[in-house]
Amino acid sequence: MRQTKELRQIVEPIFEDIKLFQQEFEAALRSEVRLINIIGRYLMRHQGKGVRPILTILSSRLSGGPSLHSFKAAAMVELLHMATLMHDDVVDESQKRRGFPTVNKIWKNKTSIIMGDFILSKVLMNLTGLKDFDALELISQTAERLSSGEMLQIERSLKNNMTEEVYYRMIRDKTASLLSTCCKLGVITTSKKEGHKVALGTYGENFGMAFQIKDDLFDILGSEHSTGKDANLDVTRNLVTLPIIHTLDSSLTKAERKHIRRTMSNGASRKNIKHLQEIVREYGGIDYAKNKVEEFSDRAIAALAQFPDSPYKRSLIDLSLYNVQRTR
Repeated sequence: MRQTKELRQIVEPIFEDIKLFQQEFEAALRSEVRLINIIGRYLMRHQGKGVRPILTILSSRLSGGPSLHSFKAAAMVELLHMATLMHDDVVDESQKRRGFPTVNKIWKNKTSIIMGDFILSKVLMNLTGLKDFDALELISQTAERLSSGEMLQIERSLKNNMTEEVYYRMIRDKTASLLSTCCKLGVITTSKKEGHKVALGTYGENFGMAFQIKDDLFDILGSEHSTGKDANLDVTRNLVTLPIIHTLDSSLTKAERKHIRRTMSNGASRKNIKHLQEIVREYGGIDYAKNKVEEFSDRAIAALAQFPDSPYKRSLIDLSLYNVQRTR
């Protein structure tokens, strides 16, 4: 997994666990079809930060210690995330992810979609291997929420009526639900303690809310070089995120409001996007979103109060703090 120095320090208490997860993850991507293996190796070389399996493993450690099923569950959530990203890249016509060409850029859309479907089939195989109805029900509900959240975002972008309340509902489904599920799976595959599942699920949901708002800030402010993704993708697809929502709710001049709507609806030049950034910053949209990242992070950390101090609890706290400060 691609980890910064700070992230490596955070996951140090579960370093050996991550090795076991990686074995399960790599085994799940193997196939008798050569092209699948080629793409699978490419995906493994360019893995992300691994936040989702990290959450599953840390939660299992906090709730009594991981089992083999914990590592299988960690692989399953990472595979589910990977498949959704591959499908997203086709829909968004993305050219880069994590600084490298997307699968659809190299092997075209059809191959990317089929590979995503193959990975989803591996999720189902892993899920049945857990032989746990609670895990099955949880993943099924989460898969539905991921799709619903994406569709809600598309619907509201078409109607131009995204509100802050709807935005939170949308990111709770499309991002936070999976991170919450990661934490719950850590408990389901170990102690199955309901109190632990509720607390860690709450941590994961609030961490996920903060994580997505942080990503939305990057879309407004970050360059392709710093984020490793196509820059200003949400802006150019008319996807209204929290900094924009707050700005549009402010006392904009008619010209400023028109500029934002025109830039987001008709594509944009660098000059237009730069002016949009200036408007959003001037009316407090950036600071407002940053404050919300901190607010949700504080809620995540507060959800861990029932657990005694341990290296694993400290890592979860540090993971929230890392998200607040991360630069990509």
